[in-house]
Amino acid sequence: MVVKSTPDIGYLHTGMEKLFEYKKYQQGIVITDRMDYLNPLGNNLAYVMAAEKLLGLEIPERAQTIRVLMCELQRIASHLVWLGTHALDIGAMTVFFYAFREREKILNLIEAASGGRLTPSYFRIGGLMMDLPSGFERRVQQFLNDFPEALEEFHTLLSGNRIFQKRTQGIGYISAEDAIDWGLAGPCLRGSGVNIDIRRTNPYTGYEKYDFEVCVEQDGDVWARYMVRMREMKESHKIVVQALSRLQPGPVKADAPKVVLPDREAMKTHMDALIHHFLIVAEGFDVPEGEVYHPIEASKGELGVYMKSNGGPKPARVHFRGPSFVNLSALPQMAEGCMVADIVAIIGSLDIVLGEIDRCQVSVKTGYQTDTRHLTPDIHL
Repeated sequence: MVVKSTPDIGYLHTGMEKLFEYKKYQQGIVITDRMDYLNPLGNNLAYVMAAEKLLGLEIPERAQTIRVLMCELQRIASHLVWLGTHALDIGAMTVFFYAFREREKILNLIEAASGGRLTPSYFRIGGLMMDLPSGFERRVQQFLNDFPEALEEFHTLLSGNRIFQKRTQGIGYISAEDAIDWGLAGPCLRGSGVNIDIRRTNPYTGYEKYDFEVCVEQDGDVWARYMVRMREMKESHKIVVQALSRLQPGPVKADAPKVVLPDREAMKTHMDALIHHFLIVAEGFDVPEGEVYHPIEASKGELGVYMKSNGGPKPARVHFRGPSFVNLSALPQMAEGCMVADIVAIIGSLDIVLGEIDRCQVSVKTGYQTDTRHLTPDIHL
């Protein structure tokens, strides 16, 4: 039996939050790709939207729709990695291969749009890197046609499996009250019956226009967190269908020539566009003095960005409130009293990525925090 457990973090420390202070705002986007590297587009979005708040930019409708479409595809891809590895840890090897087969289709779509599979840096301050390529909508539609059958296949292999049920039901329990006290986020929070989803409670990039269900389970165990993510993949599929139908021709960059890089054709024909391009790349752009906090609903939960500007081309401070860090904090309570073998199932249900946990410095004097109720965005900076 597990009497006590203490997560030991810091082995992937890269000092990412400090790096932002030495980079221009646009250069910081590539750093966000490497935090939760299974949800890079979500990281991109949270960062660029915080900067856009400071700049007061208005993003074109088409760009917002594409952001929703790409983020929901990324959410499915992230959940597929969780599903495959979680099942593999418990002993269901077949699901791992099937899940990664479907994820590969999404990565091919992300690569077609951005040129990168795992580090796309597709979202930019003021819009997108570029518009979607020709034929992209058709390829997305093909994936949408095939995915429901694959999702049903996953349910057949796992949800009705008695061994999987015994390994997950009643294991790693945490109540709604404790989940809130620990500051849990995303499926870990909703798996304990707390109906909070940033896309619904604090909509951004047009999510208020989409019809989807916030997936909530009441049991608070590994099985509940599993069911939340399985249902979320179905809802993300529904959102992508709606986003695809909402795509209309139009610009994908804000009308802000001193902030947004001009199109290549404009650079070849307009001297002012060439000048703006040179200045943005060489010197960056000044962001008005101020500070903002912008949260989004990433695949693992609330991903919040605190950004402070002193009025220059580089941020004075960028801090991320990451879901993996707070979700891992509750592991000691979830694991207490369980069998040692159940630790594998519990950690898998948290769906952590250590690159996001170790993004900033950890105090070697105080050690790991066992209670994160005080780590609110406005204090833990």
